[in-house]
Amino acid sequence: MKNIVSPSFSRRSFIKTSALAGGGMLIGFNLFQACKPEAEPPVDISQLNFNDFNAFIKIADNGMVTIFSPNPEIGQGVKTSMPMLIAEELDVTWENVHVVQGALDTKNFTRQVAGGSQSIRHGWEPLRQTGATARQMLINAAATKWGVEASSCKTENGVIINANGDKLGYGEVVKEAAALKVPENVTLKEVKDFKIIGRDAGNVDIDKITTGKPLFGLDYKEESMSIASVLRPPAFGRKLESFDDTDAKGVKGVQEVIKFGDKIAVLATNTWAAMKGKKALKANWVEETKGESTEEHDKILTGLLNGTEFNTMRADGDVKKAFAEADQVIERVYESPFLPHNCMEPMNFFADVTDDNVRLVGPIQTPAGTARRVADLLKRDPEQVTVEMTRMGGGFGRRLYGDFALEAAEISSLAKKPVKVVYSREDDMSAGIYRPAIKYKIAASVKDGEMTGYHLKEASINSNMYGLIPHFFPAGAIENYQVDVAKYDSNITTGAWRAPYTNFLSFAEQSFFDEVAEILEIDRIKLRLDLLQKVKGTKDENIQYSPERLEAVIKMAVDKSGWGNAKEGVFQGFSAYYCHNTHVAEVADVVLKNDIPIVKKVTCIVDCGIVVNPLGAKNQIEGGVIDGVGHAMYGDFSFKNGEPESKNFDKYQLIRINETPVVETHFIENDIAPTGLGEPTLPPAGAAVANAIKAAKGIRLYKQPFIKHMKTKAPLG
Repeated sequence: MKNIVSPSFSRRSFIKTSALAGGGMLIGFNLFQACKPEAEPPVDISQLNFNDFNAFIKIADNGMVTIFSPNPEIGQGVKTSMPMLIAEELDVTWENVHVVQGALDTKNFTRQVAGGSQSIRHGWEPLRQTGATARQMLINAAATKWGVEASSCKTENGVIINANGDKLGYGEVVKEAAALKVPENVTLKEVKDFKIIGRDAGNVDIDKITTGKPLFGLDYKEESMSIASVLRPPAFGRKLESFDDTDAKGVKGVQEVIKFGDKIAVLATNTWAAMKGKKALKANWVEETKGESTEEHDKILTGLLNGTEFNTMRADGDVKKAFAEADQVIERVYESPFLPHNCMEPMNFFADVTDDNVRLVGPIQTPAGTARRVADLLKRDPEQVTVEMTRMGGGFGRRLYGDFALEAAEISSLAKKPVKVVYSREDDMSAGIYRPAIKYKIAASVKDGEMTGYHLKEASINSNMYGLIPHFFPAGAIENYQVDVAKYDSNITTGAWRAPYTNFLSFAEQSFFDEVAEILEIDRIKLRLDLLQKVKGTKDENIQYSPERLEAVIKMAVDKSGWGNAKEGVFQGFSAYYCHNTHVAEVADVVLKNDIPIVKKVTCIVDCGIVVNPLGAKNQIEGGVIDGVGHAMYGDFSFKNGEPESKNFDKYQLIRINETPVVETHFIENDIAPTGLGEPTLPPAGAAVANAIKAAKGIRLYKQPFIKHMKTKAPLG
């Protein structure tokens, strides 16, 4: 697999060189020997005549195939897996495909978004249809050349074969095929016939990633561009009153200083000069709205939970009656802090605003939405705005919002030259969009040894759980079931953070089920399986999960983890959860070292339907588990008078390499259409670890991060 990206990330033409401007090496070779056996390496691709079948596929005269990946790549692997879907139905050899990142194209591509673990789910049939359509056009062209019926022809690895055994390579009929009428209702392959889907494929960018060649937004350069470092309000609720840029302009390399809104941009010839110039600015800030603190948020959220003002998102049966008639009511409160995204690649974006067009280049999860926002900001025709996507060094929801792209566009418009905005780590953490602080109160009514009612209350900063979550497990499993939400509107910006809301709710609910099982003295696995039995056969169309599929991952987790048969000194915790259309169960193995819990291993069972790329899927699963363990154990972020109390990794703890557990992954095999993997394995991890810590230390955890709340052996709720 070779991945080719033009040196400016903007042109779709191929170039002839041994040392690309992007720093990569291109080695040509004969891709389709059956088509052009006389072709010997190196192939001069600059001389090839590529024909477009559609916005996704180009095929050259010699059979070389290029597939454009439409969606943003944030490390979730879609730049590899989405082209695999096309290549499968096109019937070419995967090793003979080049992959290029597509630019924003609202006319030919749909849902160019990286978010919600939805790329493969939404692309499953359309992308396969794309490949199958091009394949049929190639067959039709060959059949016409031979004077035979297209139905008598087949394809194999980029070659069309007729009933007589005659062969034509794709490259030999590509010109004729590209001019044909696009067929409708093409036939897709049966799962049993897949040659590419379901087999390991290496990341198409792996060579550039491991050798440090230009690929990410921070790598993008143009000769005429300036680097902009932006001074923003130091705390939420502040606005700019005045500033003095004398010292900043005296820094070598600084070109100019531009005020826009309540921000000040320092433009320079290089990143160091821009950041040094920003530090030299003298700015006066005044309080526009009150600077809020985590301490007061804690009281506000507690007040909301104990109050009566809620929006009800789901209500089954009669919860009040169930609780009034209960033999026992079990109630617990779970708490989580704000969290920054902390992508390894800080926010950055390039913009070149001219009278004729607005050209944007950089790492963005929402290219179409960002283009619209930039057009609105600059009062331009949306057709004038183009967006080219680079690979992202992490997104986790932060790059959904594109505020950094708007900054770049506005600064470029004011400076009248191309500008690249670059954040420092401190910028990233103090001018972020954070996971909201949340508290959950969960109560269960018990009658005759069984749960008869379940009442979940959420109190959150700025926004509440999205509409599908109240229909996740245990919805449908408990006759009297209610979900209520309340929120406090803060001036601190919050938004999506990997697996929004479920990233913490899963810990709360799955910890709660374990504790209920303890109190009722019943097996925790049996409790969950018994509840799922009640959902089977339900006609409730709002239920989002499959009880059969959730039951299957639970049973496999018990089997594969050695549940209940752990070695001496190993303590296990269980968790199972459904979100983002995928069913997951996890078992955490914890040991104690100097009375400190160490997560040694997590056994993870996943039902995501058909696994497109097992190698990439395992990477996503393992990354999600480790991210979930790390943030549950260590992630802590607070505010004082509107200002973050942690602005770099000296105070904010991420999981270290020596703290990461081994993740053992198993898939449920089936022929169901695939679902996402970027998020679903993160939410269950926290509960699995918390339940294992309870087994190890006798401490029941109700607050994250765990490491902060394990100082006593008393209940921490």
